[in-house]
Amino acid sequence: MEVRCQCGTVRFTTPTPAPLAVYHCHCTECRKQSSSAYGTSAIFPAAGLFPLSAELAAALGVWTRPTDRGGEMDCYFCKSCGGRVVHRIREPDGTERDVVSVKGGLVEGLRWEGAAHIFTRSAVVEIPEGVERWEAEPGDDSMPGRKGLEELKGDGATTG
Repeated sequence: MEVRCQCGTVRFTTPTPAPLAVYHCHCTECRKQSSSAYGTSAIFPAAGLFPLSAELAAALGVWTRPTDRGGEMDCYFCKSCGGRVVHRIREPDGTERDVVSVKGGLVEGLRWEGAAHIFTRSAVVEIPEGVERWEAEPGDDSMPGRKGLEELKGDGATTG
């Protein structure tokens, strides 16, 4: 799938022909990031995109913020138009997740049906009936790329 920022400076092909999952996130951070009612993320394997090519790294800026689970999220954006492009989370123990979140509106041909709605407790729009929905984030076993709580506890990290 082709990804292109608003101005076209940042362009790349996704590592797989389809995402592992698509989420509509209603958390306050995604609402701020998207300047809208929710943010849409298409989840792809990090391999094939990270490490970033020299060309892509030169076109992207990065802003890092803490996550509510004690890790950090690297938020990559186009240096020209400012559009958010990709997010990658580091767990509290510093391990990078093996998936990335590509902003859904940038993915050409993304299929939106079947997307799960997460952090619905913060929703400011009605969530359609019959869709997969989570008050917060999906359980550890159902969210691609996230280490389970037991695995983190085994590493001595806190899950905050």
